[in-house]
Amino acid sequence: MTRATHARPAAADTPSRPRVWLDQHLHSLAFSLGRVLRKPWATLLTVAVMGLALALPLGLSIVMDNLRHFTGSVQQSREIGVFLKMDVAADAAATLAGRLRARADVAAVEIRTPEQALAGFRQGSGLGEAIDALGQNPLPTLLVVVPQGSDDAALAGALEALPEADLVQHDALWRRRLDAWLGFGQRVVQVLSVLLGLGALLVVGNTVRLDIQSRREEIGVLQLLGASDGFIRRPFLYLGVWYGLGAGLLALGLIGAAGLALRDPLAALSASYGSAFALKGLDALHSGVVLVGTILLGWLGAWAVTGHFLRQTRPTET
Repeated sequence: MTRATHARPAAADTPSRPRVWLDQHLHSLAFSLGRVLRKPWATLLTVAVMGLALALPLGLSIVMDNLRHFTGSVQQSREIGVFLKMDVAADAAATLAGRLRARADVAAVEIRTPEQALAGFRQGSGLGEAIDALGQNPLPTLLVVVPQGSDDAALAGALEALPEADLVQHDALWRRRLDAWLGFGQRVVQVLSVLLGLGALLVVGNTVRLDIQSRREEIGVLQLLGASDGFIRRPFLYLGVWYGLGAGLLALGLIGAAGLALRDPLAALSASYGSAFALKGLDALHSGVVLVGTILLGWLGAWAVTGHFLRQTRPTET
């Protein structure tokens, strides 16, 4: 009984495996942070290079998203103009407009009479006296059709087949070209993201490699004492995490500063075109995703370098 009583405190003093695992990670986290803070200029240089490399594709991606939002919000680009023949009367044009409104692929139809078109042309061109000299209105009735679905080309083809239609004006070609340019721009952003992300990965790897070289003898002693690769690698992995976190925060700060610098000029430019378009930045969710990505990038760079070093310096069994 006495021996059992003395054995219990010894078992109670032994920390559990989860507690040991947590203590080791907390120690590595604090140790790596101390290494970062003891070399402020080297840390700042590494973080600045990574942050600039990550801010460029991130900013381009935001620009492309805003361009897609802007072009998608221009409703006039989807309108199809149907110029009716001169002999189509007003009541026949109204009947045709009613038939078109009943179609499932038509959202709205607006009738612009020759008188309305002439008044608008007179006001916009300033050629009122020349128009009055014509003696009669040369403009036809115009139906402005707004498509309901995404297949504007099919609707435009159906409108061209109408016997009352004389000319169908549809600006689908420039929108297809715009979509192609936007798709090309998005691919350029993806390529730049991969290349600059790889550059940031190499920056982290080189910085961690220099830190490993400065502790080469210490690592050799730990290996001789039987320390596992995971124990030796852990502080360097957290070092890469700190670099990635700093680079992500710097990249988000640069994007935010650029957005503030461009907000007022863009608002003035949009107002000059009668638009209320405003630049959209990153919300909290996407900012968190960016930080997670940069942290993972720093971790991967440190993991690759430390893994290569440990394979090269692992003691050989005799």
